[in-house]
Amino acid sequence: MPRRVEDVRVDDAPSLDTLMRRLEAGGGFSAKGVADGVDLLARILSDREMTTFLSFPADIVATGTRGVLATLVREGYVDAVITTCGTLDHDLARSFRPYYHGGWDLDDGALHRRHLYRLGNLVIPEANYGKVIEQRMRPILERLWKGGTRALSTVDLSAAIGAAIPASAGRTSILRAAYERKVPVFVPGVTDGAVGSQVWLYWQDHKGLSFDLLGDEQRLSDLVFEAKRSGAVMLGGGISKHHTIWWNQFREGLDAALYLTTAVEWDGSLSGARTREAISWGKVKPSARHLTVEGDVTLLLPLMVGAALERMGR
Repeated sequence: MPRRVEDVRVDDAPSLDTLMRRLEAGGGFSAKGVADGVDLLARILSDREMTTFLSFPADIVATGTRGVLATLVREGYVDAVITTCGTLDHDLARSFRPYYHGGWDLDDGALHRRHLYRLGNLVIPEANYGKVIEQRMRPILERLWKGGTRALSTVDLSAAIGAAIPASAGRTSILRAAYERKVPVFVPGVTDGAVGSQVWLYWQDHKGLSFDLLGDEQRLSDLVFEAKRSGAVMLGGGISKHHTIWWNQFREGLDAALYLTTAVEWDGSLSGARTREAISWGKVKPSARHLTVEGDVTLLLPLMVGAALERMGR
């Protein structure tokens, strides 16, 4: 017999976990996918024998979602982070200067004249972004250079930035949390951002410095091949998502995969590709528990992580 659709009750102010269980029983369109995603997320986070990858693009780090990502790292729920250079930018900048609420329809010309950047419906003062990164990166690179570093992996660069963020300033810093937990942060597109540009500028006078991207790949390879089971929580697409599934194909695919996206499937993009497509490439195992949830990560992730941790007894 097919399952009966139950009406969702909210008049008793249910907890997040209870609400998600009711959404699963309610079976309404995207709501059921979110509820099913909480169940899969809880299974991934609670499996201590699973090597868990967390991938995401930089834009969400400019939002309060940064705190949720930092919690997952700080509490030991992930074993590796794969992200873009902008994550280094925003995490470092926000550890010392604030970002602000704005609006989608602000006058971008006027913002430019006032030295304000718009990121979606957020506003970032120029002085709170580029100048902060420039001021903070130079001493970090000087310490690395004087310490004998010449071939710089992105894992080592991320750790050095995390170490330079004071604990008092970095309670919600992803890089600080990763440094403290010794969680490697991989940035395969490291020159595509302000931190990468600062390394390039430093290189002008220190031509012996280079990025050791192949060293990063070797470390990723070791994580994948040494994994008893492999799982991934992938937020958005692009290079972060692809690097995660690409390396896991060499162990015949992920054992569990949760993907949150707003991208459409019909344009053939990787960002729009659902987890089921990755099975054909050997990047997700046919036997894997996998799910694609459609929706805005900045809305869904706090709700899903909160419900999952509650379900896990946290």
